[in-house]
Amino acid sequence: MAVRLPRLGRRRALQSAAAGAVALALLLWWLVPIGDDESPHGPVTFATGVPTGVYETYGKMLRRDLARDLPGLDVTLQRSKGSPDNVRRLAEGRATFAIAATDAVAAYREQGGKGSERLRACARLYDDYMQLVVPRGSRVRSTRDLKNLRVGVGEDDSGVQLIAKSLLKAAGLDMDKNVTAVREGIDRMPALLKEDKLDAFFWSGGLPTTAVRTLAEDFPIRLVQLGDLIGPLHSQGGVTRYYRAAAVPADAYADMRQKDAIKTIAVPNLLVTTDRVDPALAEAVTRTVIENRDRIGSKVHAAQKVDLRTAIFTDPLELHAGAARYYRSVKP
Repeated sequence: MAVRLPRLGRRRALQSAAAGAVALALLLWWLVPIGDDESPHGPVTFATGVPTGVYETYGKMLRRDLARDLPGLDVTLQRSKGSPDNVRRLAEGRATFAIAATDAVAAYREQGGKGSERLRACARLYDDYMQLVVPRGSRVRSTRDLKNLRVGVGEDDSGVQLIAKSLLKAAGLDMDKNVTAVREGIDRMPALLKEDKLDAFFWSGGLPTTAVRTLAEDFPIRLVQLGDLIGPLHSQGGVTRYYRAAAVPADAYADMRQKDAIKTIAVPNLLVTTDRVDPALAEAVTRTVIENRDRIGSKVHAAQKVDLRTAIFTDPLELHAGAARYYRSVKP
């Protein structure tokens, strides 16, 4: 015999069932991601460097890959004077990500720069190679020979100037007293050399640097060895500990027609951000950088050196929590 609930009881039962359904729906909404809300989205600023430099090219390639992997991001590239400028922009909250050389990061931290404690790394990328460029017929055979000459040292607040000053000091020269320091970037120095308004210029960048390669195509130039400065350089202490002996391969610039590798110094680059950046965003950007190494490397040959095994060595910065999460996820 079927039991009939009183009308009031049926109403309460229906109300209870409805309330339960609403509660369950709310619980599922809270626990289960809806649509693409998990994917990082919003504006992102990437500080690069000067036009025709490797940082600028790398930034363009990375923006293309981020557009494919993270379509919710609106990536803006921000030109800068180089590593020291990039570090400052990050620390002051004017950029989200940047490439910066380890010596520039260390110098900013050692000087107690504003916000330096907030800097974090996502990956070690590739090395910059110091290049001292002169006309092929120049008498300059070492940095010591630059005395009383017109020397391009990079813009103020640039990474190349930071290294050039130390190299000149290692050669017994004062940048402000013993050479005529021309404070221009790689976008201007090649033209000044061709116009005989410079005797030499320093550049620090990945190999090959487009501006140097282009110059070699229609003007005879060569690189000057810097290998004899490693000892005096390291004796200065401080950020010079990040410089290592290296060599520019003979075929790095085919039009220079150099027969042998040129001894020089190199310094690692880092992909840098701050602890303000959400871990999910840092993880996703790190993944794109590592997994698109070959694609980026097709245009930026130095990027082919990015390696999962070495990417985590980001001294003097600790890894961002999101980047660390990515590396743990792909650990064999």
